[in-house]
Amino acid sequence: MTIKITFWGLFGGFLLGALSGVTRAYGHPILSAIAQVYVAVIRGTPIVVQVMFIYFALPLLADIRVDAEWAAIVTLIINSGAYISEIVRGALLSVHKGLKEAGQAMGLPFHKILFHIIGPVAFRRMIPPLGNQCIISLKDSSLFIVIGVAELTRQGQEIMASNFRAVEIWSAVAIVYLILTGLMALGLHLVEKRMRIL
Repeated sequence: MTIKITFWGLFGGFLLGALSGVTRAYGHPILSAIAQVYVAVIRGTPIVVQVMFIYFALPLLADIRVDAEWAAIVTLIINSGAYISEIVRGALLSVHKGLKEAGQAMGLPFHKILFHIIGPVAFRRMIPPLGNQCIISLKDSSLFIVIGVAELTRQGQEIMASNFRAVEIWSAVAIVYLILTGLMALGLHLVEKRMRIL
């Protein structure tokens, strides 16, 4: 469950963050302002408050039933998307403007300049902070215990409630988290090494 929530949360968060980051870097001023408000609101509120709002307040406002797992994934998408937006924006703006001008001189449309010239350079620079965000999002998934999602921390709590072996249970939970974050860090390190340094 922890891996599922983290995977879909980061997948959706990357899409949302990339869209928001590109909008903030190169978009229309109105769209950029909307993206800036989104980032400010999400970064300025705790993820626990966000998931509680989606799980408890949204059903009252929209008269819909919200599944706990769905609420966790959507919260992680929205939360990680705001942080990834800043990563994307910073990486795009760090690329020398000469590359953009070179693409324009060749007569390329902006979307091709973005995907084939600026994007690859910016992505190489995004990898370390994206790795940090992946690890943070994985650990943040433990906070969804507040809405009863049966992720790793919740399972540890339930097992401990039945046998009261706190040291063994929480040590095992910590080790599993260390393994997952270690694998994540290793994977991103390999991606970084394989990419050509520009």
